Amino acid sequence: MSMSVTFTINRAARTVELDDPRVTLLDLLRERLDLAGTKKGCDRGQCGACTILLNGRRVNACLALAISHDGAEILTIEGLAEGDALHPVQAAFIEHDALQCGFCTPGQIMSAVGLIGEGEAGLDPERVREGMSGNLCRCGAYRGITEAVVAATQAMGAAGQEDAA
Repeated sequence: MSMSVTFTINRAARTVELDDPRVTLLDLLRERLDLAGTKKGCDRGQCGACTILLNGRRVNACLALAISHDGAEILTIEGLAEGDALHPVQAAFIEHDALQCGFCTPGQIMSAVGLIGEGEAGLDPERVREGMSGNLCRCGAYRGITEAVVAATQAMGAAGQEDAA
């Protein structure tokens, strides 16, 4: 039995026929929609490599069933830049050398965008580290990642109330 689901993915409406109700958003994005920027790491929700924004909130795509999110707005790493203009978080990751092998980078960036959007980043590195703790980096680029998130938060003017006082 086939089921039809509709999403807004990277600002474009997409309707997909699902032959299996157990298809995760991760597998749908990578295997059916050719959006391979969202990485399959642990496939158990423990590494954060598959982080996307689902209705503006950070979600591990490997744990989310596609059929459960019919009508949702999804933003992946492929939809973050505006043409040739990088998103401030992407630019900050480059500026602060916040990557090494790059495997975790899409998930790290999407998590950082979500963290800033949720107003939870602030300018305190410890707060950023805590907010990003669901995303693992095997290479250990955590210092650069933290610096990049703080810099992007400043650049986006989203430091929060406590920083304005």
